[in-house]
Amino acid sequence: MWLEDLNDLAYDLDDLLDQFATEALRCQLMDQEPNASTSMVRKLIPTSCTSFTIPGAFIFDCHLRSKIENITARLQEIAAQKNDLGLEKNARGVRERLPLPVWANKSDIYGRENDQEAILELLLRGNRNDDVGPSVIPIVGMGGVGKTTLAQLVYDDESLESHFDLKVWAHVSDHFDVFRIKTVLESITSSAWNFEDQNKLMTKLKEKLSGKKFLLVLDDIWNENSIECDNLLSPFSVGAPGRKIIITSRSDNVASIMRTVPTLYLKELNDGDCPSLFAQNALKRRNFDAHPGLKEVGEKIVKKCNGLPLAAKTLGGLLRNKLRQDEWKDILNSKIWELPPGRSGILLTLRLSYHHLPSHLKRWFAYCSIFPKGYEFDKYEVILLWMAEGLLQLSEGKKEMEGFGRECFDGLLSISFFQQSSDKKTGFVMHDLISDLAQFVAGDICFRIVDNFDGNGQIAVSKRARQLSYTSQRYGVFHNFENLYEVQGLRTFLSLPVHSVSSWPKYQYLSNSFLSDLLPKLQALWVLSLSGYEISELPNSIGNLKHLRYLNLSYNSIQLLPKSVGTLYNLHTLSLRNCKALRMLPASIVNLINLCHLDNANTELLEEMPLGIGRLTNLPTLSKIIVEQGNGSRLTELKHLFHLRGMLSIVKLENVMDVQEAMEANLMGKQDLDELELTWGKNVNNSQNEILEMDVLNLLKPHGNLKKLKVEFYGGRSFPNWIGDPTFSEMVNLSPIGCAKCKS
Repeated sequence: MWLEDLNDLAYDLDDLLDQFATEALRCQLMDQEPNASTSMVRKLIPTSCTSFTIPGAFIFDCHLRSKIENITARLQEIAAQKNDLGLEKNARGVRERLPLPVWANKSDIYGRENDQEAILELLLRGNRNDDVGPSVIPIVGMGGVGKTTLAQLVYDDESLESHFDLKVWAHVSDHFDVFRIKTVLESITSSAWNFEDQNKLMTKLKEKLSGKKFLLVLDDIWNENSIECDNLLSPFSVGAPGRKIIITSRSDNVASIMRTVPTLYLKELNDGDCPSLFAQNALKRRNFDAHPGLKEVGEKIVKKCNGLPLAAKTLGGLLRNKLRQDEWKDILNSKIWELPPGRSGILLTLRLSYHHLPSHLKRWFAYCSIFPKGYEFDKYEVILLWMAEGLLQLSEGKKEMEGFGRECFDGLLSISFFQQSSDKKTGFVMHDLISDLAQFVAGDICFRIVDNFDGNGQIAVSKRARQLSYTSQRYGVFHNFENLYEVQGLRTFLSLPVHSVSSWPKYQYLSNSFLSDLLPKLQALWVLSLSGYEISELPNSIGNLKHLRYLNLSYNSIQLLPKSVGTLYNLHTLSLRNCKALRMLPASIVNLINLCHLDNANTELLEEMPLGIGRLTNLPTLSKIIVEQGNGSRLTELKHLFHLRGMLSIVKLENVMDVQEAMEANLMGKQDLDELELTWGKNVNNSQNEILEMDVLNLLKPHGNLKKLKVEFYGGRSFPNWIGDPTFSEMVNLSPIGCAKCKS
């Protein structure tokens, strides 16, 4: 309880310091004296509220002085409690960084060969009920025993490639609703389905499966209701004879309800396989022979894993590249083994792994507790959230900070706290038990809203919550959020998913009262995501959220951003991806000198860019830039954006009147660009200057690291020679579209 009080105070103090820094930045941008902000901070603490004659500064001064006095009193009280409790500083509290190699997700699976062969035999042989319905093969076992891993192993077996017409993987979790149906349907068709009527989706799914011999994996089924299990299987009643379904579940009751062939009960690893798995993850060897000094203590640690692969992998990964016996004994002799195990015995092992993480990794891992179980998150998106929350603090530049974030993400991946998603997408997930651990260590700080409603239908959130995620629903009713008025220090409000809504209903609505009444009250927000909602307009009060680092409005119906966005001086990430109705960005956006990521991809109606966007020299991400006529934005805005990476789309190139602009854009110097789109106007062929466009395209030669190039509606009669230059050895995709005058 004492530590929770201290942690809560630390957040408040952090917010207070950020107010100082933000006010200093505001003064700097208003061209006040260079040292004015510094002197303001220096004078504020020891003097009365008469330090300034400007009314706004006077109010700011008094407001912060009150906060300082409150925090000082709380700190003194907490310090006194520390002494009363006899708490002492732990001199060993600082730990070194973990070695951070990235290991393949399916590396060195032990002890499952017989299980794999048994399932393959069931899949490949016929069944007398094949004409009646699909054969269901349940894999049952406790959490962490490797059910999903075994199912993956079978799913990828080469012998099945020619045996089935199609294979589909779906993570089901506790229920099989419209979202899971979409997941299966989109896996089959490789395209998004936006309508949300469950019956229509069922019909479409049956249509796609009709006449096909399919293999379907339904991973992690919890529901034991026989009627709901029947509903779960009903879309898969169609298909050709020989169709098979694999389910994984912790519950034997589920298997009893659904099985039509024998159930495979997955047991713990034996005394030979578990040490091999542990040694492979710790020493990159199958046994301890090369390190005899570690063998005895290693075998004792393995016994504590109780044959569970997840435990062996996690503890092995924790000790990777640590070859001193005392480091291994620290794990073996930890007092955490003596604690009550809780709901699952494996949590003890995982808590030990968490305890031995470096302190900075602990915070980042705990932050990920805001993701619901089974949620597939994007690596880059998580790093942006870490950065926005101030968890990646380096003295170096932003680019190195993101590299540090990637390194730390890979560290959590290497000890199996993160796993690549089972359906072979680019995302990552946390095992359910790892998710339980994250929620346990985060306590009241991180909160995820899935079904956490009180008796009145409101979201029940601790007053100490700092990070909160909310799974998007069709209607975000204001009444559900009223309890947030009491959460004064909320830093993160994430509407999930944050990076893609292809599996969510197309139309989702958020109460206007949330935007106009509640949002202005959440003054401590650093991270705000309203992705996927039908929001056409943001209130001007958004500019009062001075702490905001991350603003995600992707997949929205917003047409214009309020000018006050330009006063969010701390803003680091602004995502407007897939805002199809967006027409322009406010001119004030060029004041956001800390902006690093401006994602305006797929904004077809965006007509112009703010003049001076090239001043934002920290930008590694600028998805699209528009070349304008007259005094509008020019290609030369790209001149000093040296750090651009990923994808860049340059549109309306027909407005380039001087080839010098193309030269000054210096695409050759932007070594980290992976994708480049160069687009001329579609309906201007009659007025195109062929020679000028040929010269412009020639001077827009990118760096040789480019992987994808698209050239649209180019009016020249030939392409420049650099398009066939052998220095572009990384190029995998070249798309000339609508270049009607080019004959070769």
